[in-house]
Amino acid sequence: MANEAVSYEKPMKFARYTVANGIGISKGTILKLITPNTATACAADDDPVAGIAMMEKVANDGSTEISAALDGVWGLKVGTAAGFTVGYDVVIKGANQIGPYTTLDNEKGFVLGKALETVASSAVAKIRLNI
Repeated sequence: MANEAVSYEKPMKFARYTVANGIGISKGTILKLITPNTATACAADDDPVAGIAMMEKVANDGSTEISAALDGVWGLKVGTAAGFTVGYDVVIKGANQIGPYTTLDNEKGFVLGKALETVASSAVAKIRLNI
């Protein structure tokens, strides 16, 4: 996958999720939550947030669990036509891409974290993860 998150500040909170044996997930991939307590790579706008993959998951390696970071400061790719301002809440906007949240994203569990800088479209933004 492309645009994996880069850690700038070490995370201190983690979650363990079930993953399908047959899928591969790169370290630094933004994960979406699917039921029951299962994570996979994010793919689209408004995916519910599960965290950021802390390890590589190789397809068909026999492993069915993955660790995800729930906090820390990360460099994430902005995938919207317009950037956003420092302090904005951000959400998943595509495969390993983020953008500003819109109405009701927070209530639906879509907010990934808060922007620590003002950025333009297609830039890498520092985000404080808060899941």
